[in-house]
Amino acid sequence: MRHWFLICLIGSLFSQAVGAHAQSHCIADPENWSETALKRSLSAPLGLPPVPHPHDNPPSVGKIKLGRKLFFDRRLSINHTMSCAMCHVPEQGFTNWELSTAIGVEGRSLKRNSPSILNVAHLNVLFHDGRDHALETQFIGPLTARNEMANPSAGHVVALLNNLPDYAQMFENAFQAQASLDRIGMALGAYQRSILAGNSPFDQWYFGGDETAVIADVKRGFQIFTGKGSCSACHLIGDDHALFTDELFHDTGYGQMREGERQNPPTSIPVQVAPGVVHQMDFSKIRSVSAKREADLGRYEVTEDPADRWKFRTPSLRNLTVTPPYMHDGHFSTLSEVIEFYDQGGSQMLGQDPRIRPLGLTRVEKQDLEAFLQSLMSPDLDCLESEARVLPPDSH
Repeated sequence: MRHWFLICLIGSLFSQAVGAHAQSHCIADPENWSETALKRSLSAPLGLPPVPHPHDNPPSVGKIKLGRKLFFDRRLSINHTMSCAMCHVPEQGFTNWELSTAIGVEGRSLKRNSPSILNVAHLNVLFHDGRDHALETQFIGPLTARNEMANPSAGHVVALLNNLPDYAQMFENAFQAQASLDRIGMALGAYQRSILAGNSPFDQWYFGGDETAVIADVKRGFQIFTGKGSCSACHLIGDDHALFTDELFHDTGYGQMREGERQNPPTSIPVQVAPGVVHQMDFSKIRSVSAKREADLGRYEVTEDPADRWKFRTPSLRNLTVTPPYMHDGHFSTLSEVIEFYDQGGSQMLGQDPRIRPLGLTRVEKQDLEAFLQSLMSPDLDCLESEARVLPPDSH
C-alpha cells in the first residue's frame, strides 16, 4: 500500500510540473472559462466534425461548470479519495502516464489502461470493450465498481450530492432541480463534450492546405499510413475530418498474445528502480505481493459471443504522443513498440484479423510513420488543462 501512495505522490508532483509548464501559454479565467468551453463544444475545431450533442441534453454554461466539479470531486468515491480525474489526469492527456493499468480505491487494481477522454464527444461506443454508448450513463460503472470508486449504489451518490450544500445552487443553475442520477450524467456529459483537441499540424496541412505545417517526414509517414501500412483501414480519415477510428472491434492478435503471457509468466522481469537503473527480479516475488492478473477476453465480456473473443475497440490516434502507455492494458511504453508489433504482423494468432499482416517496413519508414503520428498533437491541450484546473478539486 505504501508503494502505491508513493507512486501517486510522485505522479502528482510530476503532473504538476508538466502542467505548470504547459499552462504558461494558456491560463483559464475563473470567471469565463466555461463560456469558452461551451463555445468550443458548439464549434468544430479543424480536423474534427461538429459535436453530436444529444437532443435531450443541450450544453450550457451551468452544466459544464457542474460537470467539471463532479469530475474532480473525490467525495464521490466511497472513502473520499478517488475522483474521475485521478485516472484521467488533464496534464497527461486526460489519461495516466504512470500506470499501465488503472488503480482505484484502496489501491485496487484494474486490468485495463485508462482511456483518454480527449474528443470522447465523438465516440458512439465507450470503454475498450464498448460496454456503454453514452456519456450520460457511462459514469455509473466506475462509480459503483468495487475496484474503482466503490460506492454501494448509484443512489448512494445521488443522496450524497443532495446533502452537500456546495452542489445545491449548481444543480439549480444547470437544471432548476436537485441532484438526480440522470442530471449527474447530463452534467458530466456536457463537460466531457467540451474537451476537444483538433487543429493539429496534420489537420493544418491535410484539411487546411498549409504545406508548411508539417515536414517531409510527416508527409512520407502519411503515405505509409494510408498505403503500405494499411493503418487507415481501421483508423479512418474522411474528406473533411478524421476521427482515426472506425469504432469497430478487432482481434489484432494482441489480446491472445497477452493471455498466453499471463498463463506462462516469465521467471524474472526487469524492474526500473531509478532512471537508467534496471534490475531483474524473481517474478515469484512480484506475484507474492500483488493481485493475480485477470484474463481479458475483450468484447466477449460484453456480448458473450465467442466470435468477439480478443476483440477491442479501435482507438483514435489523435494526441497519441501524450497518452502513453499503449494498448488496452498499457503494456507498450512507446510508439516505436506499437509500430514494431504491427510491422511484424501482430502475434499471428489463429483468428487474428487478416488485415494485421507483416508489413516489412524499413527503419526509415518506421521513423516516418512515427513522425506522422506525432503530427496529430493538438496545440489546444494546454488550454484544456488550464480549464480543468481552474478551481481546486473537492476532497473533504
